Amino acid sequence: MKKVVVKNPVVELDGDEMTRIIWDFIKKKLILPYLEIDLKYFDLGVEYRDKTEDKVTVEAAEAIKKYGVGVKCATITPDEERVKEFNLKQMWKSPNGTIRNILDGTVFREPILCKNIPRLVPGWTQPICIGRHAFGDQYRATDFVTKGKGKLTITYTPDGGTPQTHEVYNFKGDGVAMAMYNTDESITGFARSCFNVAMMKKWPLYFSSKNTILKKYDGRFKDIFQAIYEKEYKAEFAKLGITYEHRLIDDMVASALKWSGAFVWACKNYDGDVQSDTVAQGFGSLGLMTSVLITPDGKTMESEAAHGTVTRHYRQHQKGQKTSTNPIASIFAWTRGLAFRGKLDNTPDLIRFAETLEKVCVETVESGKMTKDLAMLAFGNDVQEGRFLHTEDFLDVLDRNLREKWKN
Repeated sequence: MKKVVVKNPVVELDGDEMTRIIWDFIKKKLILPYLEIDLKYFDLGVEYRDKTEDKVTVEAAEAIKKYGVGVKCATITPDEERVKEFNLKQMWKSPNGTIRNILDGTVFREPILCKNIPRLVPGWTQPICIGRHAFGDQYRATDFVTKGKGKLTITYTPDGGTPQTHEVYNFKGDGVAMAMYNTDESITGFARSCFNVAMMKKWPLYFSSKNTILKKYDGRFKDIFQAIYEKEYKAEFAKLGITYEHRLIDDMVASALKWSGAFVWACKNYDGDVQSDTVAQGFGSLGLMTSVLITPDGKTMESEAAHGTVTRHYRQHQKGQKTSTNPIASIFAWTRGLAFRGKLDNTPDLIRFAETLEKVCVETVESGKMTKDLAMLAFGNDVQEGRFLHTEDFLDVLDRNLREKWKN
């Protein structure tokens, strides 16, 4: 079988636990037999991150910047228990956060639709793409506990300028306080990423905020989005027959539940965190969600599974027990990255391969062959053996189906 030649390298970021095992199978059975590809490999397993003082994560992110495309396996973000379990030097930061900060991109999450997997929101017949601004706000805030009576103020001191002090609250007793921030540069990049993805998908774009309450803070987001749209994207949107609109977050949530899908929803950091999980469950499963990070210029992408490392199944695997772990989101991490590589390199055969592998995954599930998590959605929680496939068996079916489909 003649392999598709991938012109430029793809950065591969390995991960942890059950997803690491699945990742290896995907690479060896579903990728390498079909592609002549230069993979720049980085081990982001928690033990190697600890060994390198987390330098490997930074090196991986820099490699993605250099080559334009990265595909990432799910990784552990250690808590106190994980520090003890792996005897780590410290509680290392989320590798996803580190990579996001270096690439300065926006995370887009979108469901993978299978006709026989029921949805909690039946009216969602087309995908919804959530763009999450992954910078600042609550995730980089300074928060603290206040004790007793006292006055809370906030001060901004510009270089060489006069300090601005605002009185926030007079406490009568104990309480809590928080200060958060964002930057015009980051908001501008976020906006451009969202406009570019909407154009790529030919879907309308909605940005939601609470600017009626946070008049200056959320108002700044709203104004930057509007200015960039008017100056850079309005004419292109008109040619494609799509629109951009700002909506209040509460109005947007209500509308999203009523609409059928096929739109991009730009969310601030916290909103995007919450709404992407809401959308995942509304469409059926976090195991059927893609997650891609795209830079504002649209020239760099990192693709990953939206879920974690499936620790519970890994514990079963360690005991020699059979598992039924859904590999589809990990496969789509590969396919979305490869399709983007094909777009950058103008290699339609690579794009066709990525699309074929995605179709194989969906058609296999729609034929009734699926892992237990999807079988429980399709047939109920008490699904019996025989109605679902174990991990290796499901991967073997995908392997056979891909070989058959790619021949044709």
